[in-house]
Amino acid sequence: MKANHLLPIAAFCLMTASCNTGKQQAELTAGIQLANLDTTALPGTDFYQYACGGWMKNNPIPAEYSQYGSFTILAENNRKQIQGLIEELAATQHEAGSVAQKIGDLYKIVMDSVKLNKDGVAPIKAELDQLAALKDKKELYALLGDMQKKGIIAYNVLYVGADEMNSSMNAVQTYQTGLSMGEREYYLENDEATAKIRDAFRAHVQKMYRLAGFDEATAKKGMEVVMDVETCLAKAFRSRTELRDPHANYNKMSMEELEQNYPTFDWNAYLSAMGLKDVKEIIVGQPASLKAAADILDTLPIEQQSLYLQWKLIDSAASLLNDAMAEQNFDFYSRTMSGTQEMQPRWKRAVSTVSSALGEAVGQMYVEKYFPAAAKERMVTLVKNLQESLGERIKNLAWMGDSTKVKALEKLATFHVKIGYPDTWKDYSTLEIKDDSYWANMERANEWDHAQMIAKAGKPVDKDEWLMTPQTVNAYYNPTTNEICFPAGILQYPFFDMNADDAFNYGAIGVVIGHEMTHGFDDQGRQYDKDGNLKDWWTAEDAKNFDERAQVMVNFFDSIEVAPGVYANGRMTLGENIADHGGLQVAYQAFKKATATNSLPVLDGFTPEQRFFLAYAGVWGNNIRPEEVLNRTKSDVHSLGEWRVNGALPQIGAWYEAFNVTEKDPMFLPVEKRVSIW
Repeated sequence: MKANHLLPIAAFCLMTASCNTGKQQAELTAGIQLANLDTTALPGTDFYQYACGGWMKNNPIPAEYSQYGSFTILAENNRKQIQGLIEELAATQHEAGSVAQKIGDLYKIVMDSVKLNKDGVAPIKAELDQLAALKDKKELYALLGDMQKKGIIAYNVLYVGADEMNSSMNAVQTYQTGLSMGEREYYLENDEATAKIRDAFRAHVQKMYRLAGFDEATAKKGMEVVMDVETCLAKAFRSRTELRDPHANYNKMSMEELEQNYPTFDWNAYLSAMGLKDVKEIIVGQPASLKAAADILDTLPIEQQSLYLQWKLIDSAASLLNDAMAEQNFDFYSRTMSGTQEMQPRWKRAVSTVSSALGEAVGQMYVEKYFPAAAKERMVTLVKNLQESLGERIKNLAWMGDSTKVKALEKLATFHVKIGYPDTWKDYSTLEIKDDSYWANMERANEWDHAQMIAKAGKPVDKDEWLMTPQTVNAYYNPTTNEICFPAGILQYPFFDMNADDAFNYGAIGVVIGHEMTHGFDDQGRQYDKDGNLKDWWTAEDAKNFDERAQVMVNFFDSIEVAPGVYANGRMTLGENIADHGGLQVAYQAFKKATATNSLPVLDGFTPEQRFFLAYAGVWGNNIRPEEVLNRTKSDVHSLGEWRVNGALPQIGAWYEAFNVTEKDPMFLPVEKRVSIW
């Protein structure tokens, strides 16, 4: 929940020039696929079109996607590899309780559409009946806790994670969540596109109630309750921009204070149902949203509570039931909200389910077959090179004072680097996979995850635990452990080409590594010290200088019109934009240092410097549907792919030099208007 993720992102596998055994730099390729370019475009007019136009033309969006990029293709390739591993297990019988049995049987359960359609909504019938029988508010709080254990989240979420003021220890915490449409803006904004989605949501809720067996009148009443409850919650929710303030999200309260501040909330029943005992304090993320939830729980008539919680159950289970429920669920959340035209084939959904529920078990198989140990060592070397480059840049910052530099360098030196896969694998022996229903198995998987989390309460943080599975096509920085993580799934082309020279690989994988490192020093990450504590280690003057420079980036991205009348949110995307900027600066410096005594040739008509920037831009080749542009502009802290290129590169002096971009070109920014932070 707290990690800063680079999403979406392609994969990379590290191999620097020194790792290309038996090859000299002159023998290596450019790494650039010329067919991906559009050389009818001018680099200084639209570099994204120039670098990615050919790719976009040749890779239209498949019906099952709302956006489709080079990294999506990598994820597809990974999924096919995992499918082969899983289907091999599913084809034979295995010892009951073994990991092989669990992986194979869960896959077969998800694939059995005949049974799913025969069962219909029967797998959730007993739970619907339990909620219908709700008669007393005293039962409500225990029920909420029990539902969360099973993965059904209503009103708020409670979790166990690092205490940001004491990052070595885990603490019980709450966070705002539970809106069916995800973002508060869908309930509050009144522009035509948002109002249309809100109307579609109303129709969707009624259809889902009907498919679950409710009569028309009850379905209509349920829809009204859902809209009333979630609109009330949305009004109390903080925006994604407001959520970027970690200090505002840290409100530690003793149980006595919680009972005073939220007197109607039955904390004992709720915590007990969650499996928590002897809780002394809770860190409340957003007090106003928790108060709104407590007020609704206290004042909403019990029959309406029942209807609302039945909706949360239906909404959570819909994609795991029969085709009619799954298709209606897809129709709203994917087709209406994101523009996706077709549901993914069942085998893809099955692979994703198994890879989620038994993540590290699948990951262990994946790395054994597809991730050589040597790749991990090569990655270690490149990360060290990038750390050294970032350290040099920090030392040379004109706007930062010496005392802050010392602490910044200490933080950089203590980065906890995770590459490929964890040293110790999770033990799934207590997770039971049975041949009853898809939904029942996922409830058990959620309960297993919940038990693993709750067991951490009040205990030291395990800094070796991974927040992503090895097969994930992504990377992250986590501030409370001061760690950067690069799973095996991302260590492939287009972020790395073992036959390409350093110009390509530093421009692709190098920027990603630099991106994650820079997250430790973005607008959020800079507020955490080397030990992961939320602690101010900046002088007032240095903090002011940082904020002024960051505001330049906010203003620049605020001015970008991503769709007619729709503008990017520079404040919401600030952290990721800073990380892209820092990643480019750090990787370019490391690239120039690595090749200082071994000049690279012009290849395929491009200088090494040009190939660095083409490699970076090529990663973000992407086609996206209009609906998804609007959705991501509301919900994603990452800028759209086009602007991770056309918004990032005009801030980089070396890019102007590489492509001879001058003040005559539309993308030109005067030096005094460019971002200059890390």
